[in-house]
Amino acid sequence: MSGIRSKTEDLEILLAVADHGGFSAAAVVLDLQVAKVSRAVARLELEHGCSFFTRTTRKVNLTPEGEQFIMAIRQAMDSIAAAEFALAEQKVRPSGRLRVDAASPFVLHQLVPLIKPFREAHPEIDLELVSNDRIIDLIEKRTDLAVRIGELSDSGLNATFLGRSRLHLVASPAYLAQNGEPATLADLDQHEVIGFSDNPNLNKLYTSPPTVLPVSLSASSGETVRQLCLAGNGIALLSNFMVKKDLDEGRLIKVLGDIKDSPNPRELVQAVYYKHTVLASRIEAFLSFIKTNISL
Repeated sequence: MSGIRSKTEDLEILLAVADHGGFSAAAVVLDLQVAKVSRAVARLELEHGCSFFTRTTRKVNLTPEGEQFIMAIRQAMDSIAAAEFALAEQKVRPSGRLRVDAASPFVLHQLVPLIKPFREAHPEIDLELVSNDRIIDLIEKRTDLAVRIGELSDSGLNATFLGRSRLHLVASPAYLAQNGEPATLADLDQHEVIGFSDNPNLNKLYTSPPTVLPVSLSASSGETVRQLCLAGNGIALLSNFMVKKDLDEGRLIKVLGDIKDSPNPRELVQAVYYKHTVLASRIEAFLSFIKTNISL
């Protein structure tokens, strides 16, 4: 890094000599010794194998090579200044593409209601929502941020805790009217239980010891499980973040009360991104917004 800084300093000195018409004038402006200014120019001339100035006792003039080189240096430095300004602006006004991944139920029930106010607050962020019911590789899928439910298995991820979402055994009023309500865990064997086909761990009830639900109907998507439950197909174990409104409005009813251990690993809701990723202002803005507005 010191070599880069020295080279940059030499280039800045070269520009000052050209702008102010001489080594002494550049030294005054930069508050340097004339000898240091002279050595900086000499290093550059030696490195590039040409003279940048013709020197007389009264002034210095740029050679054709010097004019060409300095024009290129000015353009490069202008580009660097513009890039630094753009980065500073992004910190003040987050901007750019932001690709966010989450399971379909979380996208539908938690993120979608927040998108309009988020975009109004951050109009220069180009947001892209991706729904996946399976864990994806963030780099492979060019994803900036993912929301994950449950414990993390990837140690290469940074995690921001968003909260906990309790699990509920739920059924529709129509199902319970037709089939009755289970009074004990053992009664679930006499009921239709809707579960997850692709991840058996999601069919585990966190009791002491854990209870594996007797699934008789399964689906790969959590939202499909919810819709099957709403349609009266059976009892399902679902997170509060996706059924809270259904419970509040009476479309679903809790069964067996709070027999589950809490807290438990499946309640965790976290936002993740790779550890080597510098937390861009657009990611930070999204995290801050959803953390204060989601309803788990």
